[in-house]
Amino acid sequence: MANKVALAYMVTDFLFVLMGIFMLAFSIVVQNVRFEEPENGRQAARNLLYQRFPLTAGIANAIFVFVTFLVTIPGIITHARAWLKLGAVMTTCSAMFSMIIGLYLWILTLKTKDDFAPLWMAQSASVQDLMETTFSCCGYANSSSPAFVTNPTCPSPAAAALMRGCATPITSFANIFLDDIFTAVFGMVGIDAVFIMATACLLKERKERERFRHIDEKSRGAF
Repeated sequence: MANKVALAYMVTDFLFVLMGIFMLAFSIVVQNVRFEEPENGRQAARNLLYQRFPLTAGIANAIFVFVTFLVTIPGIITHARAWLKLGAVMTTCSAMFSMIIGLYLWILTLKTKDDFAPLWMAQSASVQDLMETTFSCCGYANSSSPAFVTNPTCPSPAAAALMRGCATPITSFANIFLDDIFTAVFGMVGIDAVFIMATACLLKERKERERFRHIDEKSRGAF
């Protein structure tokens, strides 16, 4: 029968490397799409948010996760505790790295409205048009700050003045989007914590087995 502690360790180890795969895949995909020409306002706002993501840090952390996973393999197939201890230290470093990324994304939600203003003004009229149309708004703070883009949603200064600025709906959209992302990152930190606990349990179990083996050897030697 397979050792339950070792089995739990292997399951959490698999979840740990799976989180690394997700982080790497997400970072690479986002890097490839963040500068695409948007087809609608939500995609435009999402791409602008993507451009502020620490994607290089995400890729580096994912690679570190894979290296850590490779280090844990000798700990699984041998009885050497040194590999398990090294894996636990590296997992702790990865968890701290992920926590920093998650906190960075969380901080973005605290100042989305102010930070998005220069991004809005740097966009072409066509991109602003998409966001005005999708979010049913005119201008950013209001129809004149900065000036709105004329379109069916904002056909004239008088009509645009009656519409809300895009800051509020875009901020709401951005915060919900960022909430999902940093919650996922914090979930990865949770997996890291469970993996560290599983490692500690396996280390303790192996230490006890080694102690009992020594006791058994001394008992046999006495006879």
